[in-house]
Amino acid sequence: MAILEMQHISKAFGGVIALSDVHLTVEAGEIHALLGENGAGKSTLMNILTGVITTDSGDILFDGKSYPNPTIAMMERAGIAFVHQEVNVVNDLSVFENIFLNRELKTKLGLLNRKRMIEEASALFTRLGVDIDPCAMVSELKTSQKQLLEISRALHANAKMLILDEPTTALSTQEVEHLFGILRKLKAQGHSFIFISHKMPEIFEIADRYTVLRNGMFISSGFIADTTPHQIATDMVGEQYLDKDYYVPRPLGETIVELRNVTGRGFSDVSLEIKKGEIIAFTGLAGSGASEIMQTMFGVLPFEGGVIRVGKASLRGSIAHFMKNKIAMLPSNRKENSVVPDMDILDNTCLAEHCLSKNQQMISGKAELSRYDELKQLLWIKSESPKNSILSLSGGNQQKVFLARWLNTKADVLLLDNPTQGVDVGAKAEIYRLILEFASRGMTVIINTLEIPEIKKVSDRCVVFFEGRVAKVFQHDEINEHDVMLYSTNAINTRRGANHVG
Repeated sequence: MAILEMQHISKAFGGVIALSDVHLTVEAGEIHALLGENGAGKSTLMNILTGVITTDSGDILFDGKSYPNPTIAMMERAGIAFVHQEVNVVNDLSVFENIFLNRELKTKLGLLNRKRMIEEASALFTRLGVDIDPCAMVSELKTSQKQLLEISRALHANAKMLILDEPTTALSTQEVEHLFGILRKLKAQGHSFIFISHKMPEIFEIADRYTVLRNGMFISSGFIADTTPHQIATDMVGEQYLDKDYYVPRPLGETIVELRNVTGRGFSDVSLEIKKGEIIAFTGLAGSGASEIMQTMFGVLPFEGGVIRVGKASLRGSIAHFMKNKIAMLPSNRKENSVVPDMDILDNTCLAEHCLSKNQQMISGKAELSRYDELKQLLWIKSESPKNSILSLSGGNQQKVFLARWLNTKADVLLLDNPTQGVDVGAKAEIYRLILEFASRGMTVIINTLEIPEIKKVSDRCVVFFEGRVAKVFQHDEINEHDVMLYSTNAINTRRGANHVG
């Protein structure tokens, strides 16, 4: 039985069609994957469902009741909760205070009944299998715990259907498995989910059915068991980006980056030599040290020993010091670490260069616009005006603006921490193209990613980390998911040990 039916939904913004005659049906007690590129219309459709924006035409039926003009409060009361990619919790409050926010329990005297709220929160966590202290401050929680807190809060408010927008973006493999276990338990209890993700393996692991949107139009829908990742990807983007071989071997220059016995937070005794124009990938399970060493190579984290040399300079100190020595870094978690929402596209693009030229008394707006236009063409940034808000762009185009931010500093070494995180298949393809383009121009590119197919598409070498140490370095022709995973998990040594014992 369907708990949600959205029929003939259409929406336009200033003459631009965002949705055209879209259909979405979600059954009670199912996990339904809503799929499509950034800009396909997923967010607009969900914002219409939750009452954030109004539809131009179409019908919404939820839990047997029609909602011709839904509002946020109306849909929350109906039992729909939206768990956004950017966790929406109050860090300055405790866990139980977040759960009961605007729904506080009080004593007969009108005072807050802290004891009862803590008890109810604790009972809720026990029922869900969530290991969170109700009295802990939310600011002390990990991202995965904050996400589970949001889900718990929605369930405590009697949500019948939860919309999960890229819920696994910042989670480790173990945290994803824990989340999926909770979703399956809740599904068995009759809760329904709309699951928005770009990660195909997760979609096929957790979802029952799917709906694909493209360019604001309904493309396909069906049971996950009856389709394939290739077919869904084709529905999402067409054939132009699929099964494409991006990697192109190039002549490399002299060694430009040298790490000699570098030890820091989460890693130790790392030694590497990286050549000018080389693309090298770091990978490993969460906590392997791959991200930490990249942050250390940009001055975000201090290092305790060893030498980091770029060109002829030994580097140590602040981010500004690394930037002055031609190092640039695109951090992970774009919306937390890169987006400056109060600035327009142009100012977001020029921000890093402003830090380098802060002693200059004047800024040439004409020169900045000229440079922006060059970068826009190079990166294929899709924007109407550089004066538009950075938030007006899709995730993929935002990521390209942040690439432009660092290219604008004329850096020689570009560090990319999860550069395709949270972007769609088409935007990923463009980022792969750009990485290879940068290398062909002589830039050295170091990427950190957990996606092995991504590594194979662009990198000359792959460095696998395990528990803070280099476990293996693969040349391009040696890179494959099986062997990389063996070293990422240390299964290679476990297997050797077992064979030796035998």
